[in-house]
Amino acid sequence: MATFDSSRRPVVSEALQALQKRLGHVFADPRLLMRAVTHKSFGAEHYERLEFLGDAVLSLGVSGLLYRRFDRSDEGDLTRVRAHLVRQDMLHRLAVQLGLPEVMRLSEGEAKGGGAQRPSILADALEAIIGAVYLDAGFEAARYLVLRLFEPLLAETTLEGWSKDAKTALQEWLQARKMPVPAYRIESTRGKAHEQVFVVACELPTVEIAETGEGLSRRAAEQAAAQAVLNRLQSMPAKELPRPPRAAPTVVVRKSRVPKSGAAGEGGDAAE
Repeated sequence: MATFDSSRRPVVSEALQALQKRLGHVFADPRLLMRAVTHKSFGAEHYERLEFLGDAVLSLGVSGLLYRRFDRSDEGDLTRVRAHLVRQDMLHRLAVQLGLPEVMRLSEGEAKGGGAQRPSILADALEAIIGAVYLDAGFEAARYLVLRLFEPLLAETTLEGWSKDAKTALQEWLQARKMPVPAYRIESTRGKAHEQVFVVACELPTVEIAETGEGLSRRAAEQAAAQAVLNRLQSMPAKELPRPPRAAPTVVVRKSRVPKSGAAGEGGDAAE
């Protein structure tokens, strides 16, 4: 239940005030922000309608960013990059960076079940916040938030890297350097059967590099883990990059030449 001051304006907690600073937007109507971080288990005034709106605003904001940044790329490449940027795993990552787990409003049971850390809830809440900013101050304010969130991600890698799925991009990076392909294994699962989260490790045993990723499917978790390994490799200075294992030296066995008996010129009969 929200509390109000003498002017009937909702009192914003210190945690939500700090979140507004991280977002770069102070809400004229704080009730929009409160709704954006409220799960349906908490009450009727929850984030699902804002999430619907924020999804559309996010797609347009990211599309505009990609259109301007990669002005020589075709529609297919831009579509693939956008799909990578707005997927649940990426939104979850951004939500954690913004500190959304600390401000989510959940029922006691949902909170005890780890709802504040659940990727699906955090990704939805981030979209809801984008929708809330749009309602509070218009599209330009929402677009500015999208730029703040996604421009640093685009600086991490090239268009080619975003155009391919992470597992393919990692495998090509390794093969170009004659290194073995990675191994994937499920480390753990958590959550209810209908909302299970997979934790997968991506390992490069020959160079002792391993990272984990999470997803609502094994494939999504593998992609997240592969992207984490690729990000780590691409951020390493050239002198620290792992080198392919040395191949075993090839041993060449030379056969001794034995002269044939009865050859022409050595007493034998020459063929006519």
